[in-house]
Amino acid sequence: MNLDHSSLVWFSKSYGLFYLLALSAAVLVYAYWPSNKKKFEHAGRAILEDDDDRPAKTSEKG
Repeated sequence: MNLDHSSLVWFSKSYGLFYLLALSAAVLVYAYWPSNKKKFEHAGRAILEDDDDRPAKTSEKG
């Protein structure tokens, strides 16, 4: 098989679209899988409930 530029371009145009569609479908299935709901809800709440973004209270000694 001759692997010149036009052959590689044809291959990437032909199968690259299907590869990206399959990858997108896999990500959507993972994101909407029912057993992952608890994990994603916890991650969504943790960013709002976390108080670690406030400055630490330290006593300044003069």
